[in-house]
Amino acid sequence: MNFLKTAAAAAISIALLSGCNDETIINNPVEPTPDSTHVRFGTYNLSFDRSSFEQLAAEMALTAPEQDELMDKWFDETLTEDELKVAEKVIQIRNVAAIIQTERPAVLMMGEFNNDGMGENQDAIKGFRLNYLAVPQNGLGTTSAEKKMLEPIQFAYFENFSTNTGLLSEFDLDRNGTVALPGDAWGFGFYHGQYAFGLLSQYPIDTDNIRTFQTFKWKDMPGETNPTITNCDDEKYSIPQGMKCGDEWYTAEAWAEKPLSSKNHVDAPILIPTADGEKVVHLLLSHPTPPVFDTLTQNNKLLNRAEIQFWSDYVSNADYIYDDAGVKGGLGLDASFIVMGDLNADPENGDGFLDSIQNLMHHERVNVLATDGVYAPNSLGSTECYALGTCKENTYPDRVTSTFGLRVDHAIPSNDLNIIDSGVFWPASFEDGYMLMNDERVGKWGNGKDISSDHRLVWIEAEL
Repeated sequence: MNFLKTAAAAAISIALLSGCNDETIINNPVEPTPDSTHVRFGTYNLSFDRSSFEQLAAEMALTAPEQDELMDKWFDETLTEDELKVAEKVIQIRNVAAIIQTERPAVLMMGEFNNDGMGENQDAIKGFRLNYLAVPQNGLGTTSAEKKMLEPIQFAYFENFSTNTGLLSEFDLDRNGTVALPGDAWGFGFYHGQYAFGLLSQYPIDTDNIRTFQTFKWKDMPGETNPTITNCDDEKYSIPQGMKCGDEWYTAEAWAEKPLSSKNHVDAPILIPTADGEKVVHLLLSHPTPPVFDTLTQNNKLLNRAEIQFWSDYVSNADYIYDDAGVKGGLGLDASFIVMGDLNADPENGDGFLDSIQNLMHHERVNVLATDGVYAPNSLGSTECYALGTCKENTYPDRVTSTFGLRVDHAIPSNDLNIIDSGVFWPASFEDGYMLMNDERVGKWGNGKDISSDHRLVWIEAEL
């Protein structure tokens, strides 16, 4: 690599803070004061996909001095091949941390933050908080040599959640004759915990009242049926032996056990102190399967639609719903909520069925000003991307949240929440932070995971 030390420094966030540990943050949490009225909620698919959870945990365990040592060797071009692989991941994590420090959400849903599958091992999420978010990062100005050190951000409260991704079933779900990962997991994944999600908050999380729906069965949603073979004459994809066009894809036994959620559906209440008392906001978290990669059936398209429809039914307090503890019913009709996550669905474009995401964004209990009105999150960067022909055509280019040209990341609030601002962190070439996602020295433009993420942080701000 022929990176100049001065130029490379702009692509790598320099850690300056030392002596910060988990005990410090827990005992001295940086929390909003009780009379705080403006609360920023963010959702961000971090793209921290790794070959194992242990790899991510090891990267997050690197202290600021250890990261700096790697960076010094990068500058000097003395990295071994193995060290280079770690250094490249450290750059990505630091840039993601810089984006979070720039936008400063008080609550953050983190997609594609791998865990141990059960959400029990907290090593990675603790390391991210202590070794990256609690350390000032370089915000990367509009020029390659410009530095803009950012203020650390602390989250006193956090949660990991169990996931169906990489959780091996006992059935041949992909009909290839064997039972093995990733195709026969309840949610696609090469190991249990891949593509999981977590939560960071500066407000207390009401852990005793968290509801999860990991085991809710797809068959138990009204109107849902076993997917059938519909692509019958494709030369590339042949129908498995013993099956024919129109057959149900899953065996009766597999369909009876198939979960709805490809990862998990979570209702996590947070407790926000206000001048008028404690305000409870239910964070409704999920990351539905992408409605692509279908071959013989429309399995993924159908599942994506159903996973999104679940939230519309949940906020309507549908009585068919049950959680992992066996408690029935949805959310109370007087409760405040925000549906958050990479829903893998654009309301106007893309390969999926559009009805469920449109229904959710225009639900009678939703603040439509924040989904399809003046406070719909947008950016100048996505508009510029579209104008330059780098991002594909979209009905609303200013609302796009991904490098593949779709608005898939959402923060959908209830209509009792007064939304006063919103945004998508996607700087245009003339704005600060542009290089956090557009730096050819780190990775080819468009392959956002090399630099930070192929998704953008989306946020809304509520006045309580």
